[in-house]
Amino acid sequence: MNLPSKATQPTMYFIGVTTIKSSIMKLFPLWAEALGLNGAVIKGIDIDIHAKPEAYREVVEFIKNDELSLGALVTTHKIDLYHAASDLFDYLDPHAQMFKELSSISKKNGKLEGYAKDPISSGLAMEAFIPDNYWTDHGGEVLILGCGGSALAISSYLTEKEHGNNKPSKIILTNRSKPRLDSAKELLSQIHTDVILEYHLCPDSAQNDEVLAALKPHSMVINATGLGKDRPGSPLTDQGIYPQNGLVWELNYRGELDFMFQALKQKDEQNLHVEDGWIYFIHGWTQVIEEVFHIDIKGDLLNKCAKIAESIK
Repeated sequence: MNLPSKATQPTMYFIGVTTIKSSIMKLFPLWAEALGLNGAVIKGIDIDIHAKPEAYREVVEFIKNDELSLGALVTTHKIDLYHAASDLFDYLDPHAQMFKELSSISKKNGKLEGYAKDPISSGLAMEAFIPDNYWTDHGGEVLILGCGGSALAISSYLTEKEHGNNKPSKIILTNRSKPRLDSAKELLSQIHTDVILEYHLCPDSAQNDEVLAALKPHSMVINATGLGKDRPGSPLTDQGIYPQNGLVWELNYRGELDFMFQALKQKDEQNLHVEDGWIYFIHGWTQVIEEVFHIDIKGDLLNKCAKIAESIK
């Protein structure tokens, strides 16, 4: 872990695995200028996947106690960081408490605050590519491969009461490890919804293929595993067949993106809409920047940030 030294200017951190490879390192200075965050910088903190609790606590305590360290976006480690260091926060938002994860660390009036922003940012990203009334019109299902924080956030958004009848007929979650699958089942049981939630333990990719094969047409398949970004591979084999007229969402936007390219090979034959994680990336970051710097990034300002991001993609 590369714990930074005392900040000498307003600093936001990116807590991840291979942060130096992220587009945010080039993008943040351009956004900071556009948003009027004079002198603000970003620094990466790389932590091994499923590190010891002490590592997460050390990072949170550093941010909490360092005056010019204003906050952080957390990826990959959202659940592990919550379990290791939630007691260090003065405020945790309802989503953070429900899903026991943290994607945003910020300070307000001398207090350390933690938020789970993914239900909001994932919703904004899905609204950008899922057609209006898609679920009502087609009755499709959703298969989420992986049971980490993004999977919980997406499930939460898709089952919100405000959608009325425009909800998937079923949400299916798979995971390689039973403890993470059981945890997801326990947490999502708190949601009161008429959407069927189904869980499958799939230690290898061929088992995910079997779940995939049973999907209805017009279903959505999501890679929420992180495979293809920080770790090589895909949660599916090359023999997996995507649903006819389906949506495919690769949450990653960088790396080998094996899952996305598997879908692109079937795009014409299966009539697929294939989306990467770029829009999710933009909304995820702007939501947290709002908290860290206490500003609003909406409307024309959000569009300006999106155009700047597109220029470096």
